[in-house]
Amino acid sequence: MQRSIFTKYFTVSATMVIASIVVLGLVFLVFVSQYFKNDKYQLLHYNAQRAATEVAKDYEENNNNIDKETLSNFFEPMAKSIDTTFFLTDTQGKTIYCTDNSPCVHTTQTVQATILNSVAQDGSFAEVGRLGGIYKKSCYTVAVPVVLSNGSTLGFIFTSAHVAKQQNNFINEMLKLFLISSVGVLIITFIAVYFVSVQMMKPLRQMSIAAQKFGKGEFNTRLEITSSDETGQLAMALNNMAQSLSVSESTRRSFIANISHELKTPMTSISGFIDGILDGTIPPEKERHYLNIVSDETKRLSRLVRTMLNLSRIEAGEMKINTSKINIVDIICRTVFSFEQQIDKKHLTINGLDHDKVMVEADADLIHQVVYNLTENAVKFVDEGGYIEFSFNTDNQNTLIGIKNSGTGLSKEEIPKIFERFYKTDKSRGLDKNGVGLGLYIVRSVVNLHGGDITVSSVEGEYSEFVFSIPNPSPMPKSPLKFKKN
Repeated sequence: MQRSIFTKYFTVSATMVIASIVVLGLVFLVFVSQYFKNDKYQLLHYNAQRAATEVAKDYEENNNNIDKETLSNFFEPMAKSIDTTFFLTDTQGKTIYCTDNSPCVHTTQTVQATILNSVAQDGSFAEVGRLGGIYKKSCYTVAVPVVLSNGSTLGFIFTSAHVAKQQNNFINEMLKLFLISSVGVLIITFIAVYFVSVQMMKPLRQMSIAAQKFGKGEFNTRLEITSSDETGQLAMALNNMAQSLSVSESTRRSFIANISHELKTPMTSISGFIDGILDGTIPPEKERHYLNIVSDETKRLSRLVRTMLNLSRIEAGEMKINTSKINIVDIICRTVFSFEQQIDKKHLTINGLDHDKVMVEADADLIHQVVYNLTENAVKFVDEGGYIEFSFNTDNQNTLIGIKNSGTGLSKEEIPKIFERFYKTDKSRGLDKNGVGLGLYIVRSVVNLHGGDITVSSVEGEYSEFVFSIPNPSPMPKSPLKFKKN
C-alpha cells in the first residue's frame, strides 16, 4: 500500500521523538545512578565522621574505655534514620561494636589490612563492593579513622548500605516520575506533530490537486500563497507555470485558428476560380485575369508556409546565423529600390540614404528580411505624399538603425502588442490584405537572434518609427610587428 507524505512525516517525527525520549531516559538513568552514588557517599562519610568524633569523645570521657551502651544509644537511631549499618573495629580490623542484630557477619571476620592501611593513610575509604568478602552482596561502604586528641588511632568506623535495595528504590521512583512525564510529553507532542503535519501537508495536497487539473488542461486554478518559505515559493512557481501554460494554450489555439483562417481564405479562392474555369462559369476572355489572382494567392500561400517554417526553426533554436561584416546602408538601398513602384505611386520622399557606409556584424540574408519587412510596412502605412526616413547611430557596441514613416501612427494600446504573432491592427486589416501578422514577430526574433533588440515609438496622426540594434564588427586582432633582417 502506498504511504502518503503525511504518514511518512508523522511516522518519522514520532520515531524521532520516541528515540529521543529513550536516549534521554538512558542518560537520565546514568546521571541518576551517579548522583545517588555520590550523594550516598557524602551521606555515609558525613555520618561516619560524626560517629568517629563521638566515639573518640566518649572514649576519652570514660577514662579510655568504650561504653557499648552509650555507643548503642548513639549509633542505632542514626543507623535506622539513614538505613545503614555502623560497626567499630580496632586497629587490627576486629569488630568491637556493630548495630546489626545477631548474628553479625562483622564479628566473625576481620577487615583486610590493605583496607585498614588505606583508611589510615588517606583519612577515609569508600567503595561499592563486598568489603574484602565480608558481605555476600555489593554495598556502599565508607570508613574513617577514630583519632584521639593525642593523635593516636583508636580504631575505624565503617558504615555500609546495601546497593540493590536503596539504589533500586531510588531509581524506581525516579523512573516512575520520568515515565509519567514522558507519557505526558509524548501525548502532547503527538497531538502537536499531527496538527503541524496536517497544516504542512495541506498546501501540498492543494498543489497536487492543482497539478492534476493542469495535466487535464484546466489552467484557471490558482493556489493561495500564505507564506514566503519554500512551500510558498513552490505555490508561486506553480501559479506562474499555470499562467504561462494558459498563455501558451491560448496562443496555440489562436495560432491554429489564425493559420486555419489564413490557409482557408486563399485555398477557397484558388479552388473557386479553378472550378469556375473548368466548368465554364468564367468566360475564356477572363480566364487570364482570374489565373493571375490564383497565382497571387498561391504566392501568398508560399510566403505563409516559408514564414511559418522560418518561425518554427527560430523557436526550436534550429536557425543558425552566419555572421559576416556587411554594409547595412547598402542592404537598405537595395531594399528601397525594390519598392520603387509603390514609392513613386504614393509620391514619397526618402531621407537618410545618403549616409556613408555603416558596417555591422550579422547574417546578410536574415538582416535583409528584417529590413525588407520593416520597409514594406513603412511603404504600406505611410500617408500619400509622406516620407520614409532612415537613421544610423553607432555606440561602442551596437549600431542602431531606425526606419520612420509619416502617417496615422500607432495608438498606445497597439504598441505593446505590435510584435505578437498574428497581431494586426485595425488599420492594417484595411490596408494590408495579404499580410498574416507575422512580419514584425519574425523581425524581433531575428534581431534577438543576433543579440540585438528592437523598439517602436509612435505619435498618432504623425509618425511611427522602428529602431533595431545590431552588434558592431569585432575589432581585428593586431598582428605582431615584423622586423626585416638586413
